Amino acid sequence: MDPTTQAFLAAVIGAVVAGGAVLAWHISDGQQHHRQPTDEPAVPAAVAAVLSVLRSSAVIVDDSDVVLKASAPAYAMGLVRGTSLVTRELATLVSEVRRDGQIRETELVMPREQAPARHVTVRVAPLGSRLVLALVEDRTRERRVESVRRDFVANVSHELKTPVGAIRLLAEAVHEAADDPEAVHRFSDRMLLESDRLTVLVQQVIELSRLQGDEPLDTPLPMSLDEVIGLAVDTSAIDAAAKGISVVTGGERGLKVLGNEEQVTTAVANLVANAVHYSDPDSTVLVTSRVEDDYVAVSVVDQGIGIPRVEIDRIFERFYRVDPARHRSTGGTGLGLSIVKHVAATHGGEVKVWSEEGQGSTFTLTLPRAEASAHADSGETQSASAPTPKDLT
Repeated sequence: MDPTTQAFLAAVIGAVVAGGAVLAWHISDGQQHHRQPTDEPAVPAAVAAVLSVLRSSAVIVDDSDVVLKASAPAYAMGLVRGTSLVTRELATLVSEVRRDGQIRETELVMPREQAPARHVTVRVAPLGSRLVLALVEDRTRERRVESVRRDFVANVSHELKTPVGAIRLLAEAVHEAADDPEAVHRFSDRMLLESDRLTVLVQQVIELSRLQGDEPLDTPLPMSLDEVIGLAVDTSAIDAAAKGISVVTGGERGLKVLGNEEQVTTAVANLVANAVHYSDPDSTVLVTSRVEDDYVAVSVVDQGIGIPRVEIDRIFERFYRVDPARHRSTGGTGLGLSIVKHVAATHGGEVKVWSEEGQGSTFTLTLPRAEASAHADSGETQSASAPTPKDLT
């Protein structure tokens, strides 16, 4: 074979080899692109279906810390932004579970801007070989209830300790002053006062424990509001007379409300007693009633010391007192307004307060109306606006 022919054959063979190599590379590249989607971890269809209807917060994360799927509550809670976990502690738990495959469960506190921190329980578990599932339950309300319960027990213990300790000391004083009739009489009067205070506290704790569920009444019954107000005023008659306070009733007559008569009477009596306790001597307390659409509003107006604006939002808390230094002299327990709030809640009503320091306060309890009064039917209803201490002057 001559040299020219050999050169031509070598060129053809080289071109074929090069073409084969290029073709093989394209085939290999196409196969890789075709296999790539199947290499990515996919969320099982059944799991995705469950997450779409799950009410709790659930998140599925792949081995690259990318959120593949999350339930709607997870986004609402702020656990996920885009395809990333927002909470660093949760991301750390996910990494640890992916590393060793062990299920982890813990509690986390998630700070929030302009809101109390959120308490959550977290359970993180492996889902297959490359996915991790995180379930998050919001326990903020439960923790708040537990905190309130602990505070309640502590406050009750403190409040009970004071009169019980005073009665013991007074009993010892009576024993030592057995030969002094005047001292015995003085100490026994103090013992009666402390025992009365203890009785009121125990009664209010029992009443509050009945109401703290805030569940609506099963069978509310109609009752005469005139009778309720009359009983409530009579309850504070002795204390009012001792301070020279006039308790005046007014407003519409013949109104009826729906609910539990004992509870409503207790609520109105607490408002009247509160007004009498914190009013100056020789002043006036006004109790009025009026119709407001399908409800009846009972307002108790006093000319007392008033409530600072910064304190108004807290006065319905258990054992909270605006002026702790005065509660011993007034006999207050700090539970009366809490009882009023719970009675209003269980009856489907509400309680509101208007107050100015040095001018007095107006507490308004709103309850469902049972039926229209005779005056209301004849068009003789009064103004629906609540009276204020200024109206007494």
